[in-house]
Amino acid sequence: MKFRVVAVGGTFDYIHKGHRELLAKAFECGEKVIIGVTTDNFVLKLGKSTHNRYEDRVRKLKEYLLSQYSIERFEIHPLDDYFGSGIYREEVEALVASVETASRVELANKKRVEMGLKPLKVIKVNMVLAEDGKPISSSRIRSGSIDTEGRVKKKVE
Repeated sequence: MKFRVVAVGGTFDYIHKGHRELLAKAFECGEKVIIGVTTDNFVLKLGKSTHNRYEDRVRKLKEYLLSQYSIERFEIHPLDDYFGSGIYREEVEALVASVETASRVELANKKRVEMGLKPLKVIKVNMVLAEDGKPISSSRIRSGSIDTEGRVKKKVE
């Protein structure tokens, strides 16, 4: 199904294979994609860490997106909470989310209905697994156990 506007969000510390699949699904489903990127403050609130600062994460994400899609097809916005303001825009029709985070959409839809907006359709994307069968994540890349393609890094002894 094709929507006029879809939203997707993430921290995007490293643009890895899982992110690329999530973004590809968003662009496949939406004519325009609103992308929320977790701010450094929100990362701290969540008790997480990143290797790259917000500005660098946005720059690298934009570079990747421009290598794949025209600039008219996307907007990038800061995420200071799980959804950001973009999800409450009337023209947003669907949210593309990993299976891991899709359950949060119920909260957004409750708020949207309270605001007189239609609830969002949810498009779930399965987690992309590394060679070892575990999900690819920026935290695993930061720790050095896998690379951005999900290949297990050999330990040097």
